[in-house]
Amino acid sequence: MDLNFFNQIRILDGGMGQQLLANGLISKGTLWSTSAILEEKFHELVVNIHLSFINSGAEVIVTNTFASRKLRLIQNKVDQHFRYVNEKACLLSIKAKELSKKNVLIAGSLPCQTDTYVEDNRDNKTIELDFFEQAEIIGPHVDFLYLDVISSGKEIDLASNVASKFNKPVLVGVHLKKNGLLPSGETLTSIFQKYRNNNWIGLIGACVSPEIAENSAAEISNLNIPFGYKANLWKIEEPTPVKTFNTAKPDEVGTNPNIALGKREEISGKLFYKFYQKIIKNGATILGGCCETTPEHIREISKLK
Repeated sequence: MDLNFFNQIRILDGGMGQQLLANGLISKGTLWSTSAILEEKFHELVVNIHLSFINSGAEVIVTNTFASRKLRLIQNKVDQHFRYVNEKACLLSIKAKELSKKNVLIAGSLPCQTDTYVEDNRDNKTIELDFFEQAEIIGPHVDFLYLDVISSGKEIDLASNVASKFNKPVLVGVHLKKNGLLPSGETLTSIFQKYRNNNWIGLIGACVSPEIAENSAAEISNLNIPFGYKANLWKIEEPTPVKTFNTAKPDEVGTNPNIALGKREEISGKLFYKFYQKIIKNGATILGGCCETTPEHIREISKLK
């Protein structure tokens, strides 16, 4: 791919997991969007949601592999399907691209490897192996790897080094709290200065509220790298890991995250457009959505190109 791809305004997709639930997915345990890969009857739905984002103007779609990290599968007693769910998710994104007949890029979601929204405090070797095993499956099918909602510099560094082993460019997606820091307590500037890797093609705030995005834009704009956001529409600005609100056992229906985290119904596509209109004044070129953003939101922000 063109390593300067994000030097101009580009549109990413929206929130796959919550769109799946909104359109009929019944998730099990804490598998969330991975349930749509494990159960073949939902494969068409995954493809159709990818297509809905493409047809709304997304130039990049993200593989549905966020919840397919090995530890999550182990917790739900389905880790024997680790390779299958990661590979199948990639193949479904490729199918959507082919059906669209559009030259979209496919980003491989390489997520935080333990709980979402918190720092991974395990030893480096264990974290790196988890990243490696997932990236090894995803890598051959995607244009670049998207480090999806990462909460510490250490994890960013380990995942970036893993990506380099597969010669894959990296879009770094960092999670930020209301104070503008990563959950690890690090600043965006310190992360960039300490861990920047030659394979980075962009840096975005991942699954952050529009308000957190606005407040961090000035700092991130000074880092001399294409930047932007995948903003969420949770009501709670600092979301918590799934284990804090979903105690479903592997064979039980999982709790929809928006029951605990809420959903900002008041932010329409037009308001999402106005939010990004302000963000691009700071120089942002990477525009997309995360949890609870819909094709309507992506359609509106695509007008900013």
